[in-house]
Amino acid sequence: MRRLSLLLVVVATLAAGCTSSTQSSGERTVVLVTHDSFTVEQSVLDRFRADTGIKVDVRKSGDAGALTTQLVLTKAAPIGDVAFGVDNTFASRALSEGVFAEYRPADADKGPQKFAVDGLNRLTAVDVGDVCVNVDLAALAGRELATPTSFEDLADPRYKDLLVIEDPSTSSPGLAFLMATVAHYGTKDWPNYWTRLKDNGVKVVAGWEEAYTQEFSGSSGKGPRPLVVSYASSPSAEIGTDGKPKTAAVLDTCFRQVEYAGVLNGAKNQDDARKVVDFLISETFQKTVAESMYVYPVRDGVALPEAWQKASPRPETSASLPPEDIQANRERWIEQWRTAVRG
Repeated sequence: MRRLSLLLVVVATLAAGCTSSTQSSGERTVVLVTHDSFTVEQSVLDRFRADTGIKVDVRKSGDAGALTTQLVLTKAAPIGDVAFGVDNTFASRALSEGVFAEYRPADADKGPQKFAVDGLNRLTAVDVGDVCVNVDLAALAGRELATPTSFEDLADPRYKDLLVIEDPSTSSPGLAFLMATVAHYGTKDWPNYWTRLKDNGVKVVAGWEEAYTQEFSGSSGKGPRPLVVSYASSPSAEIGTDGKPKTAAVLDTCFRQVEYAGVLNGAKNQDDARKVVDFLISETFQKTVAESMYVYPVRDGVALPEAWQKASPRPETSASLPPEDIQANRERWIEQWRTAVRG
């Protein structure tokens, strides 16, 4: 454990030194630490650089959970200036650890503030991605099965060995789906539901990439399972040549996942980091999030792509849990999940 701690300190120190060197070279650079799913066209970053004189150095760091853990472990020597991708299932942990500095963008009231989780304005909402079960419509039809419409259907023997999910201890969509079952069944009964899913042959994999692109039959990987935990927006990526979606989201299984950005406490370049947070909720960036990251923009008045209107309408209602409940119970719930599913 001591060797691991020493290694983390060394890594953090080197990262901080790298950030410092970019500043000392005379170029204004903001290090943006984010998760592996962050995607933005280089032209968008180039436009921001031309407008502000700030270069954004994007450094990816695993899933939302891994990102949060790294930010907490290196908070004494921040590995960047601003972070994006901590979601509402991990936000309370980052806030309780003092990872983020106070900052409220001028445009916060144009949509992001509706998803505020902190009275000190240390985190600003950037996008919303409702986590839901997705179905391969043709595969189910080929098995002469109706599309499931509820949590209960997923535990029905008719759908045995058809569902793949992400491990909630290693994946933010997996954790969001666990939270959805807690919200639906209550804090006492949800483990029993997971025992039923286990008995019905649910498969657990480490993360979304493996679940969706390798195990799910409705994606490019053409895997064996027609049910997967993904996003309400995912069907927009699976439009057939006839213009019709090949997959669909089971909207009664959704949990609202909100991703946030914030200036890192102790960052060497906080002034320019604030400008990057401003940029992430600007109309320019918000117009890109649907097609680049398959999530919904938080800024009011930003239209969704035409394909989304048919395949991926924004869910009218999604389950949620108070951040303080998540913070107080997250680790215990994950342990209970392990007991129910892993045995």
